[in-house]
Amino acid sequence: MVRNRMSVGLDVHARSVVACGLDGQTGELFERRLTPDHGEIRAWIRSLPGPVAVTYEAGPTGFGLARFLAAEGIECQVGAPSKLQRPVGDRVKTDVRDARHLARLLHLGEIVAVAVPSVGQEAARDLVRAREDVRGDLMSARHRLSKLLLRQGIVYYQGKPWTGVHDRWLRSQSFTLPGLQLAFDIAYDTVLTTVARRDRLDAAITTMAGSSEFTAVVTRLGCLRGVSTLTSFGLAVEIGDWTRLSGRSIGAYLGLVPTESSSGGSRSQGSITKTGNGHARQLLIEAAWHHRQPYRRPGVDLRRRQQRATPAARDRGEQANRRLAARWAAFDARHKRAVVANTALARELAGWCWSLAVLGG
Repeated sequence: MVRNRMSVGLDVHARSVVACGLDGQTGELFERRLTPDHGEIRAWIRSLPGPVAVTYEAGPTGFGLARFLAAEGIECQVGAPSKLQRPVGDRVKTDVRDARHLARLLHLGEIVAVAVPSVGQEAARDLVRAREDVRGDLMSARHRLSKLLLRQGIVYYQGKPWTGVHDRWLRSQSFTLPGLQLAFDIAYDTVLTTVARRDRLDAAITTMAGSSEFTAVVTRLGCLRGVSTLTSFGLAVEIGDWTRLSGRSIGAYLGLVPTESSSGGSRSQGSITKTGNGHARQLLIEAAWHHRQPYRRPGVDLRRRQQRATPAARDRGEQANRRLAARWAAFDARHKRAVVANTALARELAGWCWSLAVLGG
């Protein structure tokens, strides 16, 4: 039995919205081209015979429309684009056809909805992703500077790069050609300004992690090796409501499970699916590498983070650290490829993170 009489699909763009309402009783279609104004969209939806349910694809326009409709008492689902079923032979794509397709999927109950974040969670997520963007910018800026010097036959051999000693070495470089000197100065200044941008974001994330709705989860996740404040805060804001997942499902949610193509008696597995939240998956992949080193006792930084957590969280974090280190040792003993082993560890680490996040207290 269809719960809502009218299923509405919205093809939302920055400057226009194409709407299609499907009457579940008569099969009649109601179509309209609207502006992105929320009031106009609400007025058109109110004019349809109810009860009404609405859906649109997640995309660059964000979740503002979904939050507005929910506040107005209108059921709205934001569909995951990768999960929207479409016939293989359908080669014609227009805004109207997309709106009709969404309305039909909603009527059939085939919309796989994504979790709509709160305004605060989305703002914190934007902060974390801005930091990731700056980290990429810094890597590119450093690469350009080092390769400019390499083209001149200048290579740094005095230790680890991008330290205080390396910075003093960079400042000592000078060139007789004005064009080359200017290019070097601009490349070096770009590195400095990008580092300053990163430090500003790090300070803002640290402050928010210490006094926000995510503080409790950040504190518990900090009991794991390799999950410092930046990583734990990133996981907390990217996943949001951990209770909608389980220890079994979080690996699939983050795309850390292998692909599979099985038919009849044959079973073939491949690389990981890489579906879901790629930002959280990258954080877990990076954190899993820290567990490759043997684990005997917590280091100074880890002890400091564990002291802020409850005894139950510390005990569970200690179990996870010892278990993951033992698994790494087993993989190394079998000469498992490091990248494959690390992905398996990241999948298990995701389960331990979920266990700590929902622990409470």
